[in-house]
Amino acid sequence: MAKFKIFVDGREGTTGLEIEGRLQKRDDIEILQIDPEKRKDASERKKYIDRADIVFLCLPDAAAKESVSLADNPKTRIIDASTAHRVADGWVYGLPELSGAHRQKLQNAQRVSNPGCFATGFNLLMYPLVKNGIVPASCHVSCHSVTGYSGGGRRLIEMFEAEENKQKFNSPCFYALTLRHKHLPEMQKHSGLASPPLFTPIIGKYYRGMTVAIPLFLDELETETSAAKINEFYRGYYLGQNFVKVMPYGIQDEFEGGYLDAEGCNHTNNLEIMTFGGDGSILLAARLDNLGKGASGAAVQNMNIMLGIDETAGL
Repeated sequence: MAKFKIFVDGREGTTGLEIEGRLQKRDDIEILQIDPEKRKDASERKKYIDRADIVFLCLPDAAAKESVSLADNPKTRIIDASTAHRVADGWVYGLPELSGAHRQKLQNAQRVSNPGCFATGFNLLMYPLVKNGIVPASCHVSCHSVTGYSGGGRRLIEMFEAEENKQKFNSPCFYALTLRHKHLPEMQKHSGLASPPLFTPIIGKYYRGMTVAIPLFLDELETETSAAKINEFYRGYYLGQNFVKVMPYGIQDEFEGGYLDAEGCNHTNNLEIMTFGGDGSILLAARLDNLGKGASGAAVQNMNIMLGIDETAGL
């Protein structure tokens, strides 16, 4: 049986290393290895890009765009893990659970943009509600999220783990304080909202894992509903999905001390959806591994679908 040829452009980064770690265990994959000394040589990268069935781009935005421009082989298919193409024309958004149409487009795609970690949680929570008229597209939505520091890549990891910073960043830290986080364009476009959410991310002093939360007021929604009814709706909408798990309503009673920790899906490609209710208000929450379903796990899942093999392979 011929193996699929895979090239990871930017394998030295956090996402690239995680992708390779998943692929190395498989006997249906051949990983094309570029000489580390030539990894920034455009002509050398071009050779590997044009030899591959699938290329993963684990690069900064500008470098990702350069790699796309190098591809001449029409059979080479690209999955870009950067933010460069997540709202670009001609690129398929790689979140197959959003709908059957999203999954079908992904199966035949030549160019796929891998979603951002925050946007993955946000869009899986919001898209079905907007699509089905439960949340009006005109609604002004807020989103809060807590994440481990690995989501910031090597530079942020080194900063948090540096010896001189051992006594710093001990408390969770708000960031993106200009309210212009790089995931906002895809959060708006792929959720169906008319305007971007007010997004306030928080980084904690732990390595991986995140929770994305959206509070809603019931009197701002289009239909009369409740947290329990929305939970039931999600259960039907995501029925049969391998990686999106809708947790039972009232699950907060099972949490240690009543606390929802952000690490419960770590080292998996799962995303858990939860709904919590109060008088007149609802809290929607998605928990995932920012390096799993939020990055490399999702990229491998997208590759599997594009190659027509079991989407759970290697995951």
